[in-house]
Amino acid sequence: MRNLLLIAAYALAAGAVVGLAGAGALRVLRGRSIVVHISILVAVTVAAIVAGVVAVAQAMFLSDHDLQVVLITVAASAVVSLAVGVMFARRLAAAAMWAAQAEASRRDLVAWVSHDLRTPLAGLRAMAEALEDNVVSDPKTVAEYHQRIRVETDRMSGLVDDLFELSRINAGALRLSPTAVPLADVVSDAIATTAPLAASRGIRIVAAESGWPVVTASEPELARVVANLLINSVRYTPPDGTVQIAAGRDRDDVWLTVSDSCGGIPEADLPRVFDVAFRGERSRTPGEAAGGGLGLAIVRGLVEAQGGRVRAGNVHGGCRFEVRLPAGA
Repeated sequence: MRNLLLIAAYALAAGAVVGLAGAGALRVLRGRSIVVHISILVAVTVAAIVAGVVAVAQAMFLSDHDLQVVLITVAASAVVSLAVGVMFARRLAAAAMWAAQAEASRRDLVAWVSHDLRTPLAGLRAMAEALEDNVVSDPKTVAEYHQRIRVETDRMSGLVDDLFELSRINAGALRLSPTAVPLADVVSDAIATTAPLAASRGIRIVAAESGWPVVTASEPELARVVANLLINSVRYTPPDGTVQIAAGRDRDDVWLTVSDSCGGIPEADLPRVFDVAFRGERSRTPGEAAGGGLGLAIVRGLVEAQGGRVRAGNVHGGCRFEVRLPAGA
């Protein structure tokens, strides 16, 4: 029993020395990344085991051969432990970064939505009070107030719908039902929906006459993607501009592009156009009401949910959005 206690004391003392050195290293490198911290923790653990084994081996007067066997065994285990630790550290760091970005996006979303709701609600309240108190009474002004109330109500209703769709995407609550969808029909419906907005701004929507493939996808979500892209391009294209939409199929993907004449997006903003609440009015048409800034974020979520990808790029005089879905999706 006395020998066992002595061995434990040796191992504890050796491990304590290594642990103190590791604590000092962590304190010095406290500003470094999670990967560095976890790697140091794993290394300290392995080093403490090695130090304890060596100390006990010396106390037990093991032969050089036996000590080498023990150290080789510990070294092999150490290599595996360090490799697993570094891999885990990288995954943990990536998860922490994603969580931080998600939290930042959530705060931005709350701030943008609060701003977008506060302004129309204040206007609605003022107009409702004016009507209730008979501040306005002539039929023309009353009719104008009613129209403005309806427009603002529709705008807020659309914002709430976008929020609901985005929450379904982020929560993984989408229920996709892939079927064979003629892309020409989806595009035709989206153009019909966007036509009034385009006509009010004098913008032409030009669709390719042929080459429309059939894609295996969830039709409601695909229709939302196409409609959001068209509405976004129409909103940011100057009056009398043109929005073009085309599609095709190659070996691996079915693709669809929406091109406009908005003047282009600054290169620094291109990676952010699909972020929640990013509008970038400075890069587009100044003063244009751009909605809640959720349309393109919804596009990316719905496309990625179906195994596809979407990207934005500049073309001569404007920008182009490209959606790609797996040909066999």
